[in-house]
Amino acid sequence: MASLSRPKRGDNDRFRINAAKREGGPGAEGARCDGDHGGILHRRLKAITDIAGSSAWFERGFVTYSNEAKSQMIGVSEATLRENGAVSEPVVVEMAIGALRAARADYAISVSGVAGPDGASDEKPVGTVWFGVASVSGQGVTRRECFAGDREAVRRQATAYALNLLWQQFLQNT
Repeated sequence: MASLSRPKRGDNDRFRINAAKREGGPGAEGARCDGDHGGILHRRLKAITDIAGSSAWFERGFVTYSNEAKSQMIGVSEATLRENGAVSEPVVVEMAIGALRAARADYAISVSGVAGPDGASDEKPVGTVWFGVASVSGQGVTRRECFAGDREAVRRQATAYALNLLWQQFLQNT
């Protein structure tokens, strides 16, 4: 798979343009799952569903801010949450797989992180974000990043990174 580059200004727009170009071809249905960023992907990606015909390839999204929501809506194991914490690789893996199954989609993105200003620890400082992308073919990737800035800056960077991860790892060459 291609190496992943850091998000740049305009990556959200580039993703929307590329997604719209794919609209006429064999479309892949997608699901989003946003954990500890409180639906930031959903708010930022409203423009995706503003694209005429997006219903052919965008299925649904889940905002699973609490651990209870992660378990109830997309099947994240309570044991995984207890043992690893919400901001962890095992949790974003289960989030992505759970969103993929719940939406019956071809791809799912999961995001869980510490946007700040509270909730940080020595192991997971403010700006720590875990990403997961799963595909119906069984492929998946995870990444951990630590973004700089205030709460909004971390959320903005995480959104661009998540879309870039999906695009570069799964959609670019389809």
